[in-house]
Amino acid sequence: MLDPKQLDDMAKRFSESLPSGVRDFQQEVEKNARVALQSAFSRMELVTREEFDAQAKVLARTRERLEALEARVAQLEGSPGPEDSTPEKAGE
Repeated sequence: MLDPKQLDDMAKRFSESLPSGVRDFQQEVEKNARVALQSAFSRMELVTREEFDAQAKVLARTRERLEALEARVAQLEGSPGPEDSTPEKAGE
């Protein structure tokens, strides 16, 4: 989720863009804008940068392990096993 300071800054910028007659209600507008922004962002199910980076590292490690396992399976499938060579030699 966004930092509360960022929400405050966004709410303040929004309230400053209002006409001067409405600026009398600036604090109330900031408060309501902050609540509305926080609610909207919470519905978006956003994650922090730290959470994203941690999941990216987990994904990278998982990909490396998957690639290593795929290479190992390909090597094992490519090499002749005892079942592949034994029946042919026994039938000759």
